[in-house]
Amino acid sequence: MKLAIMQPYLFPYLGYFQLVGAVDEFVIYDDVNYINRGWINRNNILVQGEAQLITLELVGASQNRLINELSVGSNHPKLLKTIKQNYSKAPQFDGVFPLIEEVLGNPERNLAKYLDYGIKRISDYLGLHPKWHTSSALQKAKSLHGQERILAICEELKATHYINPPGGKELYDHENFLRRSMELSFIQAQSVPYRQFGQAFVPNLSIIDVMMFNDREQCAGLLEEYDLV
Repeated sequence: MKLAIMQPYLFPYLGYFQLVGAVDEFVIYDDVNYINRGWINRNNILVQGEAQLITLELVGASQNRLINELSVGSNHPKLLKTIKQNYSKAPQFDGVFPLIEEVLGNPERNLAKYLDYGIKRISDYLGLHPKWHTSSALQKAKSLHGQERILAICEELKATHYINPPGGKELYDHENFLRRSMELSFIQAQSVPYRQFGQAFVPNLSIIDVMMFNDREQCAGLLEEYDLV
């Protein structure tokens, strides 16, 4: 069984959903510390040909608190307005914007549950349906950290193959996974430009950008553009 474990993010980039599509089961890592100025509650969209950050307002954000201990603020109407202004002429706007409205308008205030919902809804739109888990609902030892905690989750869910983004190469060791009878791989997204507004391609934007400029069939093709190493 192929497994991935990732923190929840706000409209993550294409590579996140490539990872979702590469596994049989996916764990939302909700009981780890929030990271200030990370990607948990913000992402880049296309504004006048350049990447620009949008940020979801949080209540009581602190690196000393877990993601699932934080609450969502009330600036989602402002975010919707910004997205609408900048993508209203995109070819897939009419089909995608209602989904964005639904995700951002979710009445759930717990940050982890709010982001989890958004990732699941976008995965549904993209045709990705792994079995979902949240790490806080699992039984692994709370005292474990880093690689040992990841290994414990893998063992609890009976994973045989753990897949992680390339950033994990400095954190995870193949030999440690092999000793637990598990394979370790890293997913490497390929750079595949797509047409935006006829300007120079701006890569690594939120999945919003991908969906606004590509229909579902085109999105399915982009989701396959990766290597496992």
